[in-house]
Amino acid sequence: MALPKKAFPLRLDPALYAAIERSAAGDLRSVNGQVEFLLREALAKRGIKVSHSDTPRRGRPPKMENDDGD
Repeated sequence: MALPKKAFPLRLDPALYAAIERSAAGDLRSVNGQVEFLLREALAKRGIKVSHSDTPRRGRPPKMENDDGD
């Protein structure tokens, strides 16, 4: 079962939001998904590990128990 995501309000400069929106469209992600991706990328650059929850992500099917590749 997937863990629920934490929702919170975020205020952004309109120009920053527009840039994230363009970046998200180029990567075929939602704005929310792009913000999460960019935050994870920034934390990784700082050496901070964040484990992914067990929610499936686009392009990567969830790993199933007893999955032998068929």
